[in-house]
Amino acid sequence: MTKNHYIFTNKEHPKKSIMSTILGVLSVASLILAMYLSYMDKGAENMRYGSACFLAMLFAFVGVVLGVLGRMERDKFYLFSYVGIALNLTAIGLVSLVLYAGALL
Repeated sequence: MTKNHYIFTNKEHPKKSIMSTILGVLSVASLILAMYLSYMDKGAENMRYGSACFLAMLFAFVGVVLGVLGRMERDKFYLFSYVGIALNLTAIGLVSLVLYAGALL
C-alpha cells in the first residue's frame, strides 16, 4: 500500500505575477525578434524595430513593478513572481545591451 500525499491549500498565484510573466515573455520575444530582423536587414535602422524595443522596455518596467507587487502579497505562490521579475530584468538587460552596442558603433 502506498500513501497518497495530498496537500489541500487555498493558496493561489497572484494575478499581478501572472501578468508580469506574460509581459516578460512578450518583452523578451519582441526584443529577440527585433534584433534578428535588424540583423537580417544587415543592420538597417528601421523605425519599427526601434519602436518595438521602446515598447518592450516599457512592458519590462511595468512587469518588474507587477512582479514585485505580486511577491509582496502574503500567503500566495511565488513562482510566477520570480519568473516574471527574471524575464523582465532580462528584457531590460537586452535593451541596455542594444543601447550600449549602438553607442559604441
